[in-house]
Amino acid sequence: MIIYSHNIDSRINVLVRQYEKTVLRVDEQAISGEGSYGGILRSVKGKLQEDMTEEIIKIAWASLGGNSSRMEINKKRHKIYIKEEYLQKIDQATKRHIELSSDNCYYGVSVDKQIYIDNNLVIGIECKSYTENAMLKRVLVDFDLIKSIYPEISCYLFQLESQLGGDYSDFGQNTSFGSKKSHVLMSYFPRVKLNIFTFLSGERRVDRPIHKSGFFKPLEVNQVLKAVDLLTMDLQRHIK
Repeated sequence: MIIYSHNIDSRINVLVRQYEKTVLRVDEQAISGEGSYGGILRSVKGKLQEDMTEEIIKIAWASLGGNSSRMEINKKRHKIYIKEEYLQKIDQATKRHIELSSDNCYYGVSVDKQIYIDNNLVIGIECKSYTENAMLKRVLVDFDLIKSIYPEISCYLFQLESQLGGDYSDFGQNTSFGSKKSHVLMSYFPRVKLNIFTFLSGERRVDRPIHKSGFFKPLEVNQVLKAVDLLTMDLQRHIK
């Protein structure tokens, strides 16, 4: 594990405390807030993972001495245009209809945290409070589309909890083999090398939600450090 400065260690400790504060208050917030209980829970947990991920990105870049002005993090949509070979296969009337409005014939796609260094997209991170394999399919499709125009980007899935099966949330071993079902899905997207990282130990259980005090899962500093290490090693190639 990389040794970080005291300032960076302090930022990681703040992040861990913010996680605990947010998760332990979200149940009360959902009960008293406007909107559906489940909707508020999903919104708060989703934003928590996104906020954690952005801070981890910034910590990793700072640990390398990277100038913050060189980095931008956003979720700007990328335009994916129709393939020419597809147009050759469809009937002529439909083809003409599409070509008449070809400037507007695109699909917008993005992931939650897109990291640009010197205006070049280098890393994409999808953030989930948890992921199951049905959700993983969407993540893979989105990254595959983005890879069609940015083939060199690194692809990550950061999740608080895992519901993918396998050992994605087993931190008691040095090597993670993942889930067989997840590997089946990933095998159909050969240009997407997806790095799946889980922050909380133990497979997600619907009947044991972490926002209930009896089922709360702590966020370990060492696990956050592993995420920082992961991005530090990836971003290192962009330090000049």
